[in-house]
Amino acid sequence: MSTHRSPRRPRRPRPLTALLASALATATLAGGLGSATASAAGGPPAVIRAVGAENEYANVIAQIGGRYVHTSAIMSNPNTDPHTFEASPSVAKTVAAAQLVVQNGIGYDDFMNKIEKASPSSGRKVIDVQTLRGLPDSTPNPHLWYSPQTMPLVAEALANDLALLQPAHAAYFQANATRFIDSLKPWYQALAHFAAAHPNTPVAVTEPVADYLLQAAGTQDLTPYSLQAAIMNGTDPAPQDISQQTSFLSGHKVKVFLYNEQVTDPLTETWLKAAHRAGIPVVGVYETMPTPGYDYQTWMQAELRALTRAVAGKTSTAKL
Repeated sequence: MSTHRSPRRPRRPRPLTALLASALATATLAGGLGSATASAAGGPPAVIRAVGAENEYANVIAQIGGRYVHTSAIMSNPNTDPHTFEASPSVAKTVAAAQLVVQNGIGYDDFMNKIEKASPSSGRKVIDVQTLRGLPDSTPNPHLWYSPQTMPLVAEALANDLALLQPAHAAYFQANATRFIDSLKPWYQALAHFAAAHPNTPVAVTEPVADYLLQAAGTQDLTPYSLQAAIMNGTDPAPQDISQQTSFLSGHKVKVFLYNEQVTDPLTETWLKAAHRAGIPVVGVYETMPTPGYDYQTWMQAELRALTRAVAGKTSTAKL
């Protein structure tokens, strides 16, 4: 079931509450005691505590860390709007206790920075994907995990940081990273095949969730980015953008309509109905990895297969 935005809310999470700050203090104390105990025992704990701010990053952590890492995901519910996520005391405790964190950046998960600053740890490794990619804060599209360039860099950074936490298992982590990167090749090949078979396919979208994948697949996204950003941020789109988007559907100017399956509102529902009336296949895309049944690689391949079915077979895929 999709989540309806009503009323519209800002994309940025709200500040930490007093209750959350209290939980952070408790978690910091507990984390400090745990570190001291591990140090007194003569080495790091047997299992590294790791956190992925989004479950797609947590999944990659688990694949690289294997049996030496216990991984938690903060945002993992495909039926909620990640842009309005607010950290709870239990989230604060989980992050404060982590020895390794992967977060997206570009304002998508700012709450992670607040928790980390409130519970500092000199030994904690933090992989900020925005920084890893060398992207400025002004980067318009924060959905970095849809870019084919992102996860190989994350995998290598994970292997390096996990090796620093447990040097004895460095070769194990690097082997897992190499295996993970190799496992992305079928996705890359499928993207290249789609681009060659269906060059410049015109599409329309509600939000820039899968825009990086659409670019890699060689599609032509006709939806004005100003409209995509307005819907993503929960603000009112310009009337001319709404009119243009509607004309793409009613005028059969696009071959596929992609929408954020996790967040719909009356406006996007109107476009969904218009697409159905026009016989334009629709594809639901996700901000967090659907579970169970998927890892990062199979999720990306499933999204591309849904796009392929829409273009080649005029078949809709509302849910993976």
